Amino acid sequence: MRFVIIGAGRVGLRTARALVDSDHEVVLVEGDEEAVSRARSEGFQVIKGDGSLEATLEQADLESADAVGALTGDLNDNFASCMIAHQYGCRTVMRIDEDYREDIYRKYADEVDEVVYPERLGAIVMKNALLGGNIRAIADIEQNLQLIELTITEASPMRGYSLSELELPAETRLLAFGEDAESLALPTPDDTLDLGDRLVVLTAFDKLNDVRSLIVGDTARATARGV
Repeated sequence: MRFVIIGAGRVGLRTARALVDSDHEVVLVEGDEEAVSRARSEGFQVIKGDGSLEATLEQADLESADAVGALTGDLNDNFASCMIAHQYGCRTVMRIDEDYREDIYRKYADEVDEVVYPERLGAIVMKNALLGGNIRAIADIEQNLQLIELTITEASPMRGYSLSELELPAETRLLAFGEDAESLALPTPDDTLDLGDRLVVLTAFDKLNDVRSLIVGDTARATARGV
């Protein structure tokens, strides 16, 4: 697939690297000379110019692009880029930096297919790192939803139980299950939760601690006991 990324800063460049690592084609659009040089030094094709202008985006050949990610730090520029890309039939993803605006854009901006808020996801990842290595944020789905992967530990209250016995909190859904060192698959009621097994769940932010306590358990207490 072919992607156009507006902005070669921290978020844009990392996204571009991830896409290239998955064998996709990426074109970056960036106005800052230093950022342009940095991206080109990594081998990226970069169009220097204002990504909120149609004349600049035309150089990126939007007609052949599958999606456009407007990932600069300027909300207005990102929205303008998405409006232009929408006219070319591209899927559009817009980065925002202010959480309270997310619902507005999701409800009223038809030109934007997806709104992302990297700072919030980064905060969740940092929180998870502080809590321990048995919970990992995968994706920021909506304003109040988080896709996470959790690992069964020695301290897990559900260790030894089957998935049919797992009672998750409200607003939480089990999406995938994988035995230790095995690939993730669709869960079945007879799957047994053993040490090292992984579960992928979709949960509301305010249920995250409850889900972690149920599936991962109190790992700090387990460590203190010498487990």
